[in-house]
Amino acid sequence: QVQLVESGGGLVQAGGSLRLTCAASGRSLGNYVVAWFRQAPGKEREFVAAIARYSSTTLYADSVKGRFTISRDNAKNTFSLQMNGLKPEDTAVYYCAVDRSGEATMIPRDYTYWGQGTQATVSS
Repeated sequence: QVQLVESGGGLVQAGGSLRLTCAASGRSLGNYVVAWFRQAPGKEREFVAAIARYSSTTLYADSVKGRFTISRDNAKNTFSLQMNGLKPEDTAVYYCAVDRSGEATMIPRDYTYWGQGTQATVSS
């Protein structure tokens, strides 16, 4: 079992930045692919970014490419999402997710363990 806890959400003006962090317990994240998803009110959960299990290969949604950066710190058993140039349409609950399957994918059902979510709100 892996327990995940997100932190770092909040309220920021358009153009600002937030850094989300996901802390894991129960297992070492070095053996897991890690990812971020988000869900806005009335919308389906959507992929944001992921890092593959044994490589530094990253995957980003087109909507965040060039603005968001995903990173992992296996020594601290955490991974983060640096969000710059935030837009009102980035407002959502952000979820971290992990899986042992290895490759980074954009599909929520490919991820086994999920955090409880953290709210990020971008005002215009």
